[in-house]
Amino acid sequence: MSTFFTLPRAENAFTAASRLKPSVTWRQRRCQQKQKRIVHCGAAGLQAVPPCSLASGSDRADRACQLSCSESVPWQAAALAPPLPDRSTLAMGSSRALAALLARRLANTNLPSDGAALAQLRRGFASQAPFTRAAGSGAAARAPWLAALAAGLSAGLGVQLVSAGSGEPAECKAADKLVKLKEFDREEVAKHRSKETGIWVTYKDGVYDVTKFVEQHPGGAQRLMLAAGGAIDPFWAMYQQHNNEQVKGILEEYRIGRLKGGAAAPVADPYANEPQRLPALIVRSQKPMNSETPMELLTASLITPNELFYVRNHLPVPQVDPATYRLKIEGEGVRSLELSLEDLKTKFKRHTITATLQCTGNRRNEFNRTGRVVKGLEWEGGSISTAVFTGVRLRDVLLAAGLAEEDPEVQHIQFEGLDADMAGATYGASIEVDKAMSPQGDVLLAYEMNGALLPADHGFPLRVVVPGVAGCRSVKWLGKIVASSEESHSFWQRRDYKAFGPNTDWDNVDWDAAPAIQAMPVTSQICEPASGAVIDDDEVTVKGYAWSGGGQGIIRVDVSADGGKTWHTAELQKVPQKRGRGWAWALWQATIPLPKGAKGQLELVCKATDENYNTQPESAAPIWNLRGVNCNSWHRVPVTVQ
Repeated sequence: MSTFFTLPRAENAFTAASRLKPSVTWRQRRCQQKQKRIVHCGAAGLQAVPPCSLASGSDRADRACQLSCSESVPWQAAALAPPLPDRSTLAMGSSRALAALLARRLANTNLPSDGAALAQLRRGFASQAPFTRAAGSGAAARAPWLAALAAGLSAGLGVQLVSAGSGEPAECKAADKLVKLKEFDREEVAKHRSKETGIWVTYKDGVYDVTKFVEQHPGGAQRLMLAAGGAIDPFWAMYQQHNNEQVKGILEEYRIGRLKGGAAAPVADPYANEPQRLPALIVRSQKPMNSETPMELLTASLITPNELFYVRNHLPVPQVDPATYRLKIEGEGVRSLELSLEDLKTKFKRHTITATLQCTGNRRNEFNRTGRVVKGLEWEGGSISTAVFTGVRLRDVLLAAGLAEEDPEVQHIQFEGLDADMAGATYGASIEVDKAMSPQGDVLLAYEMNGALLPADHGFPLRVVVPGVAGCRSVKWLGKIVASSEESHSFWQRRDYKAFGPNTDWDNVDWDAAPAIQAMPVTSQICEPASGAVIDDDEVTVKGYAWSGGGQGIIRVDVSADGGKTWHTAELQKVPQKRGRGWAWALWQATIPLPKGAKGQLELVCKATDENYNTQPESAAPIWNLRGVNCNSWHRVPVTVQ
């Protein structure tokens, strides 16, 4: 049995429900308005089926199939208010099976926080009622709308539908658009490189006019303009977060034609020479490599082994010959200088510090669990590690280059890495000169990590280590230092790694309105027991870490076994450090009693306090921000008591 529903298209192209993965089948039907052969998505319950194609099997038909079912439609509870219109339909089959499947998926899936809509959706699942119009009217009849919508968004394969005010199904528009596609040669595309001529790009064999999208590009207009008049394929090979159906669906909206002669030869993989990594690391993205340390290994030692240190790369790992390597120092108030590794090791005093590095996005997934999804790698709590770094003080190198102790013209020290994209743009960051030049700042140009040469993933042959500051400022594969009156112009300094209030989202963000993150707030994490662990005792041993930025050491960690009603003080294990120079984390442990007679689910909680008596906020929702950075709310772990 198939029942038809009309789904109005909403505005946002992203949804938390896109993590659901029910099976889908593809069928043909005729567009009532245009009498064109088109493709549309229908649910097949639990049945796995092959991908779609039209009977002709042509390239154009296959693209029509992909286009009609590739663009994401979001969850938007506000769209439920008007009665369901009859202008565009989605055939949903095997409705009971789909409801059961989605119900199982939702057991461990977070959805947006609109309470009424979510409650109605859950009631619809609980009843397992067929998705029929006869189910009733009002809210009860609209629960299937949400279920169908969530299904269509599975694995990023949303369904392109019509907006409520349009009289023509979007499938028809998609099919018509492809039938009318014009062919352009590369010379014609190359003429469109400005707003005056229009900004065109190609991807595979498609031609796209992205003029209206340039200013909306999350990576900044300047970066997208690097591909203007040419192919974006090399850039997407480098920045592989683009390679998902959601992003491709957005691009498809701007298609204006086909590339004469077809797609160019495949782009060489810029990640072909990446170093070997330990399989134990939890990979959050493969290219570039971003992986976190497993929770149960973080608390094994105050010093994280090199092989288990979390990896945060933005670009491919560069291949650097240490024999020919040169560090360049230039800018205001200094004389230009080039130093070899041998110069650094023999002309400057050796210095060692123990420091914790943490990604600004550590614990980001806790923001996602509030119901408001953020953009970024889905880090849990393992993008943090501690090592013993050895090298020379940045201060000593800057003094050797002639920088005065207090030069009013120099306010920032910029760093440029040797990791670069296809256009030659390198990773960059900067810190304030006061931190760089302070004898107590302990900023290092490090060439050793835990007594060995820096591993390739961690900056060989030389990196900056800025203790007490967000890890993104500790630039790896360091190639250049610039003394300047202004901070780095790098995208990652000016247009990323900033925290805004919960009222700021991607449609109203002003990146210049907030400073770049430097020192990070106090945080803590329960590493053991794991979420969902079963406890068969009247007490539990809880282990974790705590850290605060700015050199503020941890003075206390409080642990609760009843969601924060009662607290116990944990025992701390720390590296000896001076007050105000507490660069390394504290590991902690507490064996605490469970509430008397407790059975079923309990919530373990921890919170830390640093030397300045800064402590953690109780929940993540009030500190939500669009990039999901600086998550430092109480850490909560659900466990089951038998």
